[in-house]
Amino acid sequence: MDLPTELSVVVRGTDPPGRTFASYGDVHVGVQVGQDPTGLVPADTPSPAWPLTVRVVDGDFRGPAVHGKKGDRFLYLTWVDQVGGRPHGFRRGKLMLDRADPALVTAAVDGGRTLVATVSLTDEKGGPRCARYDPPAITWSVE
Repeated sequence: MDLPTELSVVVRGTDPPGRTFASYGDVHVGVQVGQDPTGLVPADTPSPAWPLTVRVVDGDFRGPAVHGKKGDRFLYLTWVDQVGGRPHGFRRGKLMLDRADPALVTAAVDGGRTLVATVSLTDEKGGPRCARYDPPAITWSVE
């Protein structure tokens, strides 16, 4: 059994959709840690980034920002409308960790580098991207 290894992960957003969507007037986006949206930024922020720490144990991803069952782990980007200064979630998108090239994960872990998920935040209809982030809406790299 491998000892837990810390993996630095950064989620970087591109193509922000803007602060309004449908009936939502103050849209923000962040990552979900546990049940809570964290690192919320206005949805018109040009290049938002969310640094996270993920543990890798026996090839499995774990940690407070990691969701899903073994073999199907992911990070959530969560969309909220700020109403009265409080976030009210209305959409989420999954960044599937098992879809990152294992060679990139190994390179990041072994080299003390960072695994980077670059995601397009706007969907084909101009709204906040939700559901699962698949290529070309996501690319994985190491820095």
